Amino acid sequence: MTSGPPRARTPGAPSGGRSRAAQRQSKLLSGHDDLELFGTELDRVGEALSRRVNADPEKLEKGLAQLVLTLIELLRQLMERQAVRRIEGGTLTAEETERLGRTFMALEERMEELKQEFGLEDEDLNLNLGPLGDLM
Repeated sequence: MTSGPPRARTPGAPSGGRSRAAQRQSKLLSGHDDLELFGTELDRVGEALSRRVNADPEKLEKGLAQLVLTLIELLRQLMERQAVRRIEGGTLTAEETERLGRTFMALEERMEELKQEFGLEDEDLNLNLGPLGDLM
């Protein structure tokens, strides 16, 4: 037997062959029958994510173009409706009305070009807006 003051134990040092972290983890995990189920689900989610991340670049590009063009079409229609309200309300001059008309026509032409470039149809850009109905 050795005598003297007790030595301070350093954090994380083994106690009975196991670290404190390992002991805490063992306590947390004991009694959980569904731990194996959790591990299985975690593996399944990891596989699903890897399939989605390794997407075909061509499909990814088309899907992104579809999303962006849908948002542009939504904004275009909202702006067009607002312009019509302002025209009907008499708050725009004839010059402003003409400029708006040319702008909307140019935007529509460019949208048609982009839809052709990405192989999209009007139906591909349609959204169900709930109580407002479909976008197109």
